[in-house]
Amino acid sequence: MHISEKEIEIRYAETDQMGVVYHANYLIWLELGRTKLIEDVGFTYAEMENEGFLSPVTDISIQYKASLRYGQKAFVRTWVEEHGRLRTTYGYEVVHEDGTIAAKATSEHVVVKKDTFRPVSLKKVNPAWHEKYEAIKKQDSNGVRN
Repeated sequence: MHISEKEIEIRYAETDQMGVVYHANYLIWLELGRTKLIEDVGFTYAEMENEGFLSPVTDISIQYKASLRYGQKAFVRTWVEEHGRLRTTYGYEVVHEDGTIAAKATSEHVVVKKDTFRPVSLKKVNPAWHEKYEAIKKQDSNGVRN
């Protein structure tokens, strides 16, 4: 399993009246993490769009564990949790500098044709990208790929 890591410097504008990071900012950070993972394995989302495809979010789940505050650094760790015929699920941890988990999340995506929004397999769109995801996706406790 490959895990990418993206550093986030928490800005004042990302905090709420209580001085903690506003919950919706985590969604932006997850997207930064996913983009970093894609780039780390040799591809770009912009390239996919230029070829006429998109990868919208179909589901997202976040569990908040420990607050982050202005002036701190956070790190978004991202990996391919599951990769199937039509769906890819990314796993995330947003952590403090000391490794304390601030949030855990997953996001599910499908690839669609830009003009029709009809789902299409990543294997058909970009076989090399599909094969890379197959190679790096998470394994279960028995060493079997999900």
